[in-house]
Amino acid sequence: MSRRVLIARQDNIGDVLLAGPCVRAVAASGASVTVLAGPHGAAAAALLPGACDTLTWRAPWIDPAPPPVEADDIEAIRDDIARRDFDAALILTSFHQSPLPTAMLLRLAGIQWIGAISEDYPGSLLDLRHRVPEALPEAERALSLATAAGYRLPEGDDGRLALAGPLPDTGHLGLPDRYIVVHPGASAPARRMSLPRMAAIAEALQDAGHPVVVTGSKPERPLTACVAQGRALDLGGQTTLDQLAAVIARADAVVAPNTGAAHLAAAVGTPVVSLFAPVVPAVKWGPYGVPHVLLGDQDAPCRDTRARTCPVTRHPCLETVSPEAVLAAAESLMAATVEA
Repeated sequence: MSRRVLIARQDNIGDVLLAGPCVRAVAASGASVTVLAGPHGAAAAALLPGACDTLTWRAPWIDPAPPPVEADDIEAIRDDIARRDFDAALILTSFHQSPLPTAMLLRLAGIQWIGAISEDYPGSLLDLRHRVPEALPEAERALSLATAAGYRLPEGDDGRLALAGPLPDTGHLGLPDRYIVVHPGASAPARRMSLPRMAAIAEALQDAGHPVVVTGSKPERPLTACVAQGRALDLGGQTTLDQLAAVIARADAVVAPNTGAAHLAAAVGTPVVSLFAPVVPAVKWGPYGVPHVLLGDQDAPCRDTRARTCPVTRHPCLETVSPEAVLAAAESLMAATVEA
């Protein structure tokens, strides 16, 4: 097997977490694995078991707010990759993304063997052109590429998401003994429930006796404050990604849209009430390998549009989910956990 392998996954936190089983399979061969991540996912790459190093670069053909294509920028990352003398590379993409621009970059950086999932004719850009069924969970899609390249998960690895431990201490955050995490944010507005509805959910959980901790990034502080309403513990902007993972790991359940927090929950084994907008398929992007309840109209008109802003008036796929339904789902997951 190859000595130094680059695995490219240049998307958001959740995308990178779903690449974890693939990374572990390659690392199990004895290879030194470097993850090429975008700026939105690099922190997650640092948490993956088996990843020795992270390269961060904002790809103009992947980033949702792409920068201009600049020759100096391309040459700088090409030279950085070339200096590291990789023996092989695997390029992980979503079904709607082409791996070929990245393959061109890596080929110009001198990588002699490159594998990727590609529907497009790759010419001499790929040594392994892998094909997969369309309705495959993203974690399994990425792992299948590693398998096709000759890498296998080690014995006893069940292929679920995982984080490298230990997670940091959360004592300074003032967490209650038992709580449910409510995470209102998501990178695409189409995947988020309205703030009044999320606030009503937090209120319903608390009225039923379940303390709530609201989480989010620094830019999401207005969202978390609106949902917490001064009643729930508001941790908006107060945690690093590994601290957020630790908060989620201690929670009884997580209520979240299709976003990185849901995949963090899967990686630490915390059940998820998934408020899932069907703009992308739940079979691909739902919480993987962890108990969860999927809420949201999966047959709504926005289905499979990949829209970032909701194309349907009043956002019916999520706004029809009642606080009572979320409460019932959370309590069912917690009861199942106790019984197990």
